[in-house]
Amino acid sequence: MKAYVGPDGEVRLFRPDLNMARMRRSADRVALPVPFDTDALLTLIQRLVELESRWIPNIQGYSLYLRPTIIGTRPNLGVTASDHALLYVICSPAGPYFRAGSARQISLLANGDVVRSWPGGTGGYKLALNYAPTLKPQQLAELQGYNQVLWLLDGKITEAGAMNFFAVIQQDENNWDIITPPLDGTILPGVTRDSCIALSAAHPSRTILPHLPETLRLHAHERTLAMSDLKQWYEEGRLLEAFTVGTAVVVTGVGRIGYEGKDIVLPEHASGRGPVARALYERIVTIQEGKFEWEDWSVVCKSA
Repeated sequence: MKAYVGPDGEVRLFRPDLNMARMRRSADRVALPVPFDTDALLTLIQRLVELESRWIPNIQGYSLYLRPTIIGTRPNLGVTASDHALLYVICSPAGPYFRAGSARQISLLANGDVVRSWPGGTGGYKLALNYAPTLKPQQLAELQGYNQVLWLLDGKITEAGAMNFFAVIQQDENNWDIITPPLDGTILPGVTRDSCIALSAAHPSRTILPHLPETLRLHAHERTLAMSDLKQWYEEGRLLEAFTVGTAVVVTGVGRIGYEGKDIVLPEHASGRGPVARALYERIVTIQEGKFEWEDWSVVCKSA
C-alpha cells in the first residue's frame, strides 16, 4: 500500500483494512504463523508513517510505498511449515510506475502458453512465489515490443502483468459495461480493483465521476472474460477501452493487445487513458490525497 500527503499536510493510507485482511489470508495459505493482530499492525504502520513522513515526496503522482512483509524463520531446514516468523514493513519513496509517466498507455501480449496462476493454486494470495515464474515470459514479451503479459488460462483473461485487468464495452450510447475477471482463486483481490468496481457501480446514482456525463450509466461486472470475447467486441466496434489497475500504477490505459499474431488497437487519448480509466484514476487519486471524501477509504495517520 501507499501513504500520501494531502493539501492539508495530513498523511493518509488508502483502505489499509483490506490490505491487512489480505495479508492475514495470504500468510495462512502458506502455513505461516498468523496469530498477529491486524488492527495492532495497522496502528504500528500508521505510527511508522508518521515518523517517516519526511520521506513522502510532495509531488503529484508520488507517495511512500509500504510493503508489510512476513517470512518464515524456523531455525532449521526441512520441508515443513514454519513455526516462527518475522513481520516487518519496508518503506520507499515512489513515483510513477512507468518511466514515461503515469499517462502512458501500455501494450500487452496475450500469452496462454504459460500461466501465472491456476485453479487451486496461490494466484488469489499476495505471495512472493507468484512473481518469479512471470519474469521470463515478461522478458520475452518485451523483446516483441510489449510492456506486459496479458495472462490467459484456457483462453480466459486472468491478470495483466501484476495488475488487474478491465474492459469497457458499449451496450448503447448511455450504457457501458465495465468488466473484470471474477475472484475465482486465480485473480489477486486487489484493493484498487475493488475500488474501481465500487466507484463504477456508483456512477451516476451515488456520485458523478470526473468528466463523465450524468446520462451515462456504468454497469460493473465481475465475470469471465475470454480473449475471444475481447476480439469479437473489438471487431464489432464495441470495445471502447481497456485498462489495468494496481497499487503501483493506480489506473493505466492499454493502447494495444497482441493476440494470435495481430494487434487489437484501442483508441488513443490525450491523457493516455480512456474516459472511464481517466475518471477512475482522478477520483481514486483525489480520495487517496484527501481531496475528495468517499466513505472511509482515506485513513489519516494520527497517534492516539
